[in-house]
Amino acid sequence: MDRDTPDISMAAPPVDAIPGAPVVVSVCTTCKTADGNIVGPEMFAAVTSALGANDGTIMIRPVQCLSVCKRPATVAVSSAGGYIFLFGDLETESGAAALTSFVRSYRKSGYGLVPWRERPEVLRKGMIARVPPLAWSPEDGRPPK
Repeated sequence: MDRDTPDISMAAPPVDAIPGAPVVVSVCTTCKTADGNIVGPEMFAAVTSALGANDGTIMIRPVQCLSVCKRPATVAVSSAGGYIFLFGDLETESGAAALTSFVRSYRKSGYGLVPWRERPEVLRKGMIARVPPLAWSPEDGRPPK
């Protein structure tokens, strides 16, 4: 890498760029397994139970489809100004518990970018996508100032 090329490998969002409330947990309620068992409503109930009622800091919502039909159950975590995370292959109990831990970390991480080591194993394996916030700087890939 030459001196004029920015080093984005160490780019990390500032800790003070905490994602806006609420953290939105979107649970696909139409997810079904290969054998046709619909698991989405069960996952929605488990996540709602694990995270508690919508209280202004967390909003849990059912969605009709997240278009990851080959990896049920699927859940997205997002916020205003934060990363969007999409997870699949989640089982009801372990997935709901992992999401509870993840949402806690997401709420205190810069741009919601939860460090890899803080992500529960089931979410590391179930990671489908990590999409940066819309306000991300397009010039060199670094976080906005």
